[in-house]
Amino acid sequence: MKKPAYNFLITGIISLLAVFVPFILIKVGLIDAYTSQILTMGGINAIMALSVNMVSGIVGQLTLGQCAFQAIGAYTVIIATQDLGVPLPVAMLAAPLLAVLFGFLIGFPTLKLDGDYLAIVTLAFGEIIVVVLNNLKTITGGPNGKSFKYSFMRDDLFWGPAVSYLVSIGMLVLIIVLLQNFLRSTYGRAIKAVREDEIAANSNGVPVFKYKMIGFVIAAFIGGIGGAIYAPILGFIKPDIASFNNSVNMLIYVVLGGMGSISGSVIAAFVLTYLQEVLRFFGNYRMLFYPVVLIIVMLFRPQGLMGMYEISFVKGIDKLKSKLAGNKKKAEEEAE
Repeated sequence: MKKPAYNFLITGIISLLAVFVPFILIKVGLIDAYTSQILTMGGINAIMALSVNMVSGIVGQLTLGQCAFQAIGAYTVIIATQDLGVPLPVAMLAAPLLAVLFGFLIGFPTLKLDGDYLAIVTLAFGEIIVVVLNNLKTITGGPNGKSFKYSFMRDDLFWGPAVSYLVSIGMLVLIIVLLQNFLRSTYGRAIKAVREDEIAANSNGVPVFKYKMIGFVIAAFIGGIGGAIYAPILGFIKPDIASFNNSVNMLIYVVLGGMGSISGSVIAAFVLTYLQEVLRFFGNYRMLFYPVVLIIVMLFRPQGLMGMYEISFVKGIDKLKSKLAGNKKKAEEEAE
């Protein structure tokens, strides 16, 4: 079998197992609804962590308001389906596209500048979204939030937890596969070149602004997807979803996992989402856990838990096969 086909086969099998095995276990009751909800929220948080990582880790620009795109996606789905009568699948497709539009409007004037202007602009954008959502009470429900008439998890006790997991983790796996393939492409390599050294990339004919915009728009699209699945799964959203604190939490996932590491962001998102539930008996004091862990990681491993390393199942299987072949050959030699 040719190597590209082999890599695709291994990746596809592992992806299907990661999505459908827990789905079946949830459906038959071996994984309870509470645990499935944690896994589902971990998937949503991982999607948002990938959105932040695309900007901060891969493009190399700091963002402090990425959850504003999640809020745009979530409110678009609810308003379009309940107030305008748009079918849910169509609304979920339109939500990330609207987030892309806002991402383009923010990135176009900002990414032409050097320095941390993007961080300031995204921070201001997030706060503007919160203020707008709080004041458009007739449309968004104001500070009290807005309920969704149908929630996968809340209204369907038979299929709800399983379908919620399937939507969340299935979308996460799809984004990971597409994002990894994009980063291996010419466009992905150009974006990484811009991150490493803008001057060197520009001197070699790489249009810096163009590739910054591509990375930022992709991040906005991923953030919109995170909001588009958040609304129907949870069934309720508030303007706080776009808050600075929420965006910083997503940035913490990226910093702890490793800036630029897709694997690290996903692992950190799931681990911290689970720990937040485990430590719930501490009440609000559990929120002290994040800064303490962040300080420890920055002191002893400033590059994050994974650094720039990516987990590769294909390489792992190849190493295992090589090791088994070596052991077999050694055993045959000893037998002789």
